[in-house]
Amino acid sequence: MLLNTKLLFKILISVGLLALTSVFSTSFGAEEVATLSAGNTAWMLTSTALVLFMTIPGLALFYAGMVRSKNVLSVMMQCFAITALVTLLWVILVYSMAFTDGGPLNSIVGGLDKMFLMGVTVASMSNSIPETVFMTFQMTFAIITPALIVGAFAERMKFSALLWFMGLWLVIVYGPVAHWVWGGGWLQTYGVLDYAGGTVVHINAGIAGFVAALMLGKRKGYPTVSMPPHNLGYTLIGASMLWVGWFGFNAGSALAADNAAGMAMAVTQISTAAAALTWMFAEWSSHGKPSVLGIASGAVAGLVTITPASGTAGPMGAIFIGIAAGLVCFLASTKLKRALGYDDSLDVFGVHATGGIVGAILTGIFADASLGGVGIADNMGGIPGQVTAQFIGVVATLIYSAGISFALLMVIDILIGLRVTEEQEVVGLDISLHDERGYSL
Repeated sequence: MLLNTKLLFKILISVGLLALTSVFSTSFGAEEVATLSAGNTAWMLTSTALVLFMTIPGLALFYAGMVRSKNVLSVMMQCFAITALVTLLWVILVYSMAFTDGGPLNSIVGGLDKMFLMGVTVASMSNSIPETVFMTFQMTFAIITPALIVGAFAERMKFSALLWFMGLWLVIVYGPVAHWVWGGGWLQTYGVLDYAGGTVVHINAGIAGFVAALMLGKRKGYPTVSMPPHNLGYTLIGASMLWVGWFGFNAGSALAADNAAGMAMAVTQISTAAAALTWMFAEWSSHGKPSVLGIASGAVAGLVTITPASGTAGPMGAIFIGIAAGLVCFLASTKLKRALGYDDSLDVFGVHATGGIVGAILTGIFADASLGGVGIADNMGGIPGQVTAQFIGVVATLIYSAGISFALLMVIDILIGLRVTEEQEVVGLDISLHDERGYSL
């Protein structure tokens, strides 16, 4: 009996202590431990792999098919090397710059608290997923952004110059812009919407590519010498890989397996289909025949343009955005390019910068609930206020990325030179820079 009394007393004391702990935790705001969601983590692991798949092999094949056969390996090599270079720079410095609190400078750039991933442990959490997964997911965005730039100056840049430019550009341009929009910087505070990278990735890369194309000058013989894509099969396979991988890009940006991810996936598919058909019919009408290159380019334009709106637009908005993407990017890549005479080898400006700008502005319209979107924040002043914010985000990114890209390229040109020699260009970069051939003779 005495034993039972003692046991009962111990139980009562334990229950009382637990109750007191609960009361004090609630009263004094004890920090809750983040709970791991296995479903969210599984989806984000998948999304991370899908976005990496977009660069290698997706973008590598897409670009490789559009260059001449003597340069096929050079473009693949550039995408592969950028993947490795960005991975290390992201871990060492850029993740911290983009996604930590920068203190007094937080509106412009993050801090250095997580250099070399200090504090990122197996137990670290970001919302309901491991921070390691969030960090790697964002790394894949950082990888594809400079890789996109490659298409603007394909077939004529030194490999050494490319590595220096991409490394410095990632640190000085990509890191701060990502922080502005996603890491608590001034554009995010202002209310700019960029769900998955229309500004951070596509406008940023597109304008940098345009500046690089202008500074390196035209390829030898352009535009009088015919330079058709050497393997449109590669290009269509690469475009297909990009289309599939983009579900990780857009739906993964929900950072959860939830309703937002589902809608992002749906509008991505819808917009891409609308843009592919729009470009195809525009080309058919203009040139008399629809082409494989045209429908593939249209699909990529649709993917680019829906990206900033993928978390805020509805299905009907996605159709309109896709039609606008196909038409505007077709005109930019053909009529505008021909009129201005610049040599953007693989239409990085025409598709990515132009598509990113169109998508960013239309995000401010189709986010409105009356048009099927998720709704515009009350403090933004409706569609006019949101479009104004989107425009400011576009202009700020264009000016900053173009200006810094120009300065970096100028310095690199002075120190080691940007462009291969005429002889190297004629022979092809595969042999002259890498001593290899894409195809046996």
